[in-house]
Amino acid sequence: MTTTFKSLSRQLFARLRNRTRIANYWLIAQVTLGFLRLLRLLPAERALNFVDRAARRVGPLAGRHRTAIGNLRAAYPDKPDAELERIASDMWANMARLAGEYVFIEKLLGEQDGDELPARVEVVGAELFLRLRDDPRPRIIFTAHLGNFELLPIMAARYGLAVSALFRAPNNPFLAAELLENREGSMGDLIASRQGSVFALARVLEGNGNIGLLVDQKFVDGVPTTFFGRECQSSPVLARLARQFDCDVHPARCTRLPGNRFRIELEEAIELPRTAKGRVDVQAATQMVNDIVEAWVRDDPGQWMWFHRRWEMKSWKKQPPVRA
Repeated sequence: MTTTFKSLSRQLFARLRNRTRIANYWLIAQVTLGFLRLLRLLPAERALNFVDRAARRVGPLAGRHRTAIGNLRAAYPDKPDAELERIASDMWANMARLAGEYVFIEKLLGEQDGDELPARVEVVGAELFLRLRDDPRPRIIFTAHLGNFELLPIMAARYGLAVSALFRAPNNPFLAAELLENREGSMGDLIASRQGSVFALARVLEGNGNIGLLVDQKFVDGVPTTFFGRECQSSPVLARLARQFDCDVHPARCTRLPGNRFRIELEEAIELPRTAKGRVDVQAATQMVNDIVEAWVRDDPGQWMWFHRRWEMKSWKKQPPVRA
């Protein structure tokens, strides 16, 4: 009798906890989406400047600010605290503008230049977008959480280059549904990061398609690498897919410019390290990608997400060896 009662109590508690979590997600989503709807009532320039100023005030009060400062101090041990705080302030402003641009992206990209491309976006490598569009074969385009990184697949679509982008949906299912619905209209094919997503990416490459990957987050049980001289775990997905399909890998990034403008850079394919047998070296290639991203972050550290626990090591276990 007692055992049955305890079992029922656990089940009821689990259901209550689940319903409470769902209710909390719903409330957060309503508040967030309501704020974005109010923001939409303002002119774009004024609204984005407002969220910039607000984030610089509110960001330092968040618990993640301590994480950001700790990461910055480890990455830049010679910089004074005042400069680290300035970088963190720029980071919060960048994240706030990213959220605000979600509301105004159509307006920001609606102003066109003579080539009917967004006047606010400066493109470095425009001819490369066109060349890749006209040369259908498997390739990987990677980027990092810099500037407004979501502009990359949007601009690729403007050039007619189809890219299937891997994305991580928010934990909040109500926000995730809203974001996915709005993203799919402008960003093309999206692949949710979950179990089986690697197989979806592989199918795109098998069909001579292009995939887009964000490569600057921690990856539990990932490949041992370094980033800013500190040990971390990184996803081997890019290197493993490049190895399997022997395809080109292109770096691409978005940089935020003054005046609500952006620079998109698409680079030529990089030469990945290879083993003695001529196959892509997974660990060395993953480290090479980390080094490229680190150089990008060093160019403008205020545009990267320092509050992310990039160097947190969890559930470490030795990876199975990769055959040469």
